[in-house]
Amino acid sequence: MFDFASFDLWALLPFIAVGFAAQLVDGALGMAFGVIMNTLLVGVLGVPPALASQRVHVVECFTTATSGLSHLYHRNIDAKLFMRLLVPGVLGGVTGAYLLSSIDASTVKPFVLLYLAGIGIYLLVRGILYPPKLREAKYVAPLGLVGGFLDAAGGGGWGPVVTSNLLIQGADPRKVVGTVNSVEFFLTVAVSATFIYHLGLADLAGATLGLLIGGVLAAPFGAFFAKHVPAKWMLIAVGIVLTITSSYGVWNAWAN
Repeated sequence: MFDFASFDLWALLPFIAVGFAAQLVDGALGMAFGVIMNTLLVGVLGVPPALASQRVHVVECFTTATSGLSHLYHRNIDAKLFMRLLVPGVLGGVTGAYLLSSIDASTVKPFVLLYLAGIGIYLLVRGILYPPKLREAKYVAPLGLVGGFLDAAGGGGWGPVVTSNLLIQGADPRKVVGTVNSVEFFLTVAVSATFIYHLGLADLAGATLGLLIGGVLAAPFGAFFAKHVPAKWMLIAVGIVLTITSSYGVWNAWAN
């Protein structure tokens, strides 16, 4: 049971701010929730990496649900693209979670991040120099499968992998962000169900509750920005965020 007598709102405010900032970026650009939250928790607030990862997974189950509903309200979801991503994404996620104990994903992760950094630079240049020409994405199911697998086995990657590649194929940035965020809810629940079962609801108290409050509060704003920001500027923003976060991930992986 949660002890309300020990509840301290002031102690939760830093965690509420972290959850809000991470979800605001993720909801608007379709990526970087885990990277931003882990970086702020570990680097700024001094939370141990393992505990930070646990909290991110718990919070994501709730923030992705809120974000998906917000994108649905703002009509940012492409129903056809949603169905093409859903099943392969969940299958890839479940497979990645199942194989996590028998493979060393940490050796592959820096190379995936290098690839994503290159994609980020490409999207940034394309957003600045070339007006986006929208067209339907062709390679969706394999992308969902790979994105789901990397997300589970590598501790994150659904948004950066899937969002960036759909944008390269020319899909509408607003629909891409809304759809990828919505599918992520089902992926997160499928991958995290066993983890949450063992963790229990007790961990929703304290710092995790603060992250959850901040993330849920930010979700509607992210969906609003995704709807109203022009495609050109969304490409530029995605390119910047993807390049910075992926480069940081590569440096962090190879420096330690």
